[in-house]
Amino acid sequence: MKLKEFARQLGLSPTTVSRALSGYPEVSEKTRKRVAEEAVRLGYRPNINAVRLVTGRAGAIGVVMGRTGEFHFAEFMSGMAERLDGEDIDILVSPTTDRDSSDQVPLYSRLATSGRVDAVIVHSPKPNDERIALLHELGFPFLLHGRSETDVPHAWLDIDNEGAVRRATSHLLDLGHKRIAMINGPAGRTFSLHRDKGYRDALQERGIPFDPRLVTHGHFTDELGFRFARSFLEQSPRPTAFVAGSMMTALGVYRAVRSRGLVVGRDISVVAHDDVFPYLTAENMVPSLSATRSSMRAAGARSADLVLQLLSGRPATEIHELWPVELILRESTGPAPEA
Repeated sequence: MKLKEFARQLGLSPTTVSRALSGYPEVSEKTRKRVAEEAVRLGYRPNINAVRLVTGRAGAIGVVMGRTGEFHFAEFMSGMAERLDGEDIDILVSPTTDRDSSDQVPLYSRLATSGRVDAVIVHSPKPNDERIALLHELGFPFLLHGRSETDVPHAWLDIDNEGAVRRATSHLLDLGHKRIAMINGPAGRTFSLHRDKGYRDALQERGIPFDPRLVTHGHFTDELGFRFARSFLEQSPRPTAFVAGSMMTALGVYRAVRSRGLVVGRDISVVAHDDVFPYLTAENMVPSLSATRSSMRAAGARSADLVLQLLSGRPATEIHELWPVELILRESTGPAPEA
């Protein structure tokens, strides 16, 4: 069925039908709903190329993939794919080897001006992120997965990183631990700064001085988790507990603890941030891992939904979502060993 025939059956103009199916805000919600329901009933699917020609849209959302964090990225992308299924919108992935956000500015500029995507999702922002300033200056729609302190108005979705780490650290303090090591994310990222604040605040509330020798930063990998944890465990006195930035980091911490002849949950307690990987679950680790729970897949799905809302005309200043994080206690945390 062609657009003209479908529109004639609805008693609407082809332009109205096309705009209703494309989510234009000037078409009433009642009309959009009616057109969508009739399209399903009659089996009408618009020619995607024709729709893009009429709307001037590319029909794609851009995402930049760095060279680390593949597991987190895969889960995020799976959530996006689930949400966009049936929307006739593609995901354009642009790889980069640049770790620093400032080095990615040319890539984002190219994406925004290429005509290949209608919006982009920006990951792991810094407090004053050059990518945000660029996209705002270009007038290009974007959503931040994370937060920034810039004055530039922008849409964002984030989790309560500060509260998550404060709660995890407080739990360890309640168990009598005083030397708590933290393996944080890359230095300078907003989420890492928020986690650092949560860690410091928890210590300060108990009158325990902050020790910079017990904190390190890096990407979330098993290997870095192992190396950092080994280094901490070689200190004297050594830490009795760890706050690990991710499940992958926790795997490395477990290996490091065992390599020293120690037992997780008895000699060394571990709490991690759990990104709910289907192939690596906190409850199936040995011992089961205490963790703050947050789903990257759910974040990907919601991010895609919020981008669709942006493209339908919802103001970026209305899209600010902060998700709470739950702490789930398991076998990897126990009372601090006696000195």
